[in-house]
Amino acid sequence: MSGYLALKHLHLTTVILSFALFALRGLWMLMDSPQLQRRWVRIAPHLIDTVLLASAIGLTLVLGQYPFVNGWLTAKVLALIVYIVLGGIALRRGPTRAIRATAWVAALATFGYIVSVALTRQPLGFLGGW
Repeated sequence: MSGYLALKHLHLTTVILSFALFALRGLWMLMDSPQLQRRWVRIAPHLIDTVLLASAIGLTLVLGQYPFVNGWLTAKVLALIVYIVLGGIALRRGPTRAIRATAWVAALATFGYIVSVALTRQPLGFLGGW
């Protein structure tokens, strides 16, 4: 059980780090900050997200809960894909600042949905209780 707890804490820590850095990078994008060009800002998200994904896969294996078997986990994985696409538009691929800002806000909302699904273990997240 201690291995599970360590994996869970690692996963939650990387979730927080990933989100915080994404939010910060989005703010810097909106401000046209040169901070976005710093080497650590370009490298750290990839390292954090790799550990995040590895810990998620580890938790899936330890708990025996799999996407496309458990509805809530399927919803999380599909929302994660949406979050990644929106994040890419927000930080790199959006042709205008307005589009990037809109994608950034939508990505933040999608992240909130993912957390909601994780906490409730319901595909609709907090909306499922209404």
